Amino acid sequence: MKSMTGFGRAAAAVGETLVVVQVNAVNRKTLDLSIRLPEAWSPMEAKIAEKIRDVASRGKVHLVVSAEAQGGAEGQTAAHLERLARLAEEHSVPFQPDTRLLWEIANDRRTMTEPELTEALEAGILDASEEALRGFVSMRAQEGEALMIDFLTRTNALRVHVAAIAQRAPEVVGTYREALMKRLREAHLELDVNDERVLREVAVFADRCDIAEELTRLDSHLQQFETHIKTEGEIGRKAEFILQEIGREIHTIGSKANDLAISKRVIELKNELERIREQIANVE
Repeated sequence: MKSMTGFGRAAAAVGETLVVVQVNAVNRKTLDLSIRLPEAWSPMEAKIAEKIRDVASRGKVHLVVSAEAQGGAEGQTAAHLERLARLAEEHSVPFQPDTRLLWEIANDRRTMTEPELTEALEAGILDASEEALRGFVSMRAQEGEALMIDFLTRTNALRVHVAAIAQRAPEVVGTYREALMKRLREAHLELDVNDERVLREVAVFADRCDIAEELTRLDSHLQQFETHIKTEGEIGRKAEFILQEIGREIHTIGSKANDLAISKRVIELKNELERIREQIANVE
């Protein structure tokens, strides 16, 4: 299991240029790529997108490629001044740098940090991208492990409530029969418990509040969910569907049970299920 959120950063030195790649992602039902890099390096976008698709199938992934001068801005400015001085000397032109020239050089990021794309730079960009994506994948996997523990803990809580409902369910009809006879006595209608009309009323109630099938399906869905979240690959979409089916069975149990104790358990089931749904939105 992998989380959809993650972060990775890496750098690769190519000559005087330091290629820096940073990638992060947030939740999204599909894979949505956003790649930003210097205009001169735009031919690399398709290759970087392919690298991302190799490791991510869902989420909004934002990857930024930038260039920095090795040695920092001061070193870069000095190197640029040195090149200008040599060029002036070659052409016998007086060269006397002032503060205005230094300011212009320091702020000309394209001249200093975005060299034309070469084979060496292309290799450096891909290396940095792959390393950043490895860190990104590692973080997603770590968060996925934490989510797995949370899901298993919460499904165990669901099972506790389901088991309590299953234990209570057979007692519901008997409780209703006693309540029915009590109401009849209070209304001064002395009917025997074996009276056909009483038996018919109890039978209708028993049929209406029978939740055996719902409990069986609910147990099956919980088993499917636990098995599915332990599989490899994309998990989120199918897990969301299974949770939807679990919610459907819980709702039906709540509407059919007609019992206070079961209703309280149904409320707890719905609360716990909602917490799982909120977290499953983070899963790839």
